[in-house]
Amino acid sequence: MLKFISLAALLVGTVALSAEAETIRVGMSGGYFPFTFVKQDTLQGFEVDLMNALAQRTGDTVAFSTMSFSGLIGALESGRIDTIANQITITPDRAAKFAFSQPYVYDGAQVVVKKGNETEITGVECLRGRTVAVNLGSNFEQLLRELPFADEIDIRTYESNVAQDTALGRVDAFVMDRVSSAQVIKESPLPLALAGPPFSEIQNALPFRNDADGQALRDRLDAALTEMKADGTLKAISEKWLGLDVTKPAG
Repeated sequence: MLKFISLAALLVGTVALSAEAETIRVGMSGGYFPFTFVKQDTLQGFEVDLMNALAQRTGDTVAFSTMSFSGLIGALESGRIDTIANQITITPDRAAKFAFSQPYVYDGAQVVVKKGNETEITGVECLRGRTVAVNLGSNFEQLLRELPFADEIDIRTYESNVAQDTALGRVDAFVMDRVSSAQVIKESPLPLALAGPPFSEIQNALPFRNDADGQALRDRLDAALTEMKADGTLKAISEKWLGLDVTKPAG
């Protein structure tokens, strides 16, 4: 009888644990190397490793959904996904709308130009009177429009190919995050170069719907994120994909 009771208690405990586990629906573009991209039909990158490591700690599973970057926010708002892992920058507008995790990437906006033009375009101040590409739905358009000389910049939004169009001279420059731009330059078959230092520090985090369920999921993943920072797991993921640690503020 004692053995039967012990086995029953064990089975009840197992069911309870299973009931608490969730499938976290994570949206990403799948086209933002090295954070989320597809290679040999496999979705991989910094963000994929991050979410898998978080779910392993919380006992959840992850279901990835790829879509255009510009559609990710709408998918989160409509409840089709639970969060976005695609280098989402915390902005005042987004912070007022979503419940964010703590930042897990500290970065900066970077100007990139066709190789050879970096001696003429030496930073963001040199974008006056020029055509500049940014990814549609990213926060870089907003960063450019907040510059005091924004009305002198011809800002164009793209779903993709900002690097290719810059390298081919269709636009004068593009702006994206510092880490990704360095990787794009490394991987691009076309000649590109960094133009000056990064500007406007940005912090990337996971957004959740700002309701009871979204906040509860945020808190659970945030606790796991704190553990990953403390034990070096997050740093290791960063160094694996980026070759440096971008998981803490510079300096």
